[in-house]
Amino acid sequence: MSTVLKPLADRVLVESAPAEEKTASGIIIPDTAKEKPLKGTVVAAGPGKTDEPMTVKVGDSVIYGQYSGTEIKLDGKTYLIMRESDIYGIVEG
Repeated sequence: MSTVLKPLADRVLVESAPAEEKTASGIIIPDTAKEKPLKGTVVAAGPGKTDEPMTVKVGDSVIYGQYSGTEIKLDGKTYLIMRESDIYGIVEG
């Protein structure tokens, strides 16, 4: 049985994009040197606040700050839960 998390208010649940495994020139990056990804996909979103409706929706590809959100584990996968204001923008195209 899978766990379902429904964010409240202006919170969103984001699945981070995988960290880069190697550089453009083909050098493999060790785990200790990988940078935390700053891009992910919204997998759940709260309803927003009364005076501030949500801008992002499930499926949006987003960019967020390096220290944004709190990591949580659900069914063996790691996600970030953050406020919509921690998201810098939606990636289109």
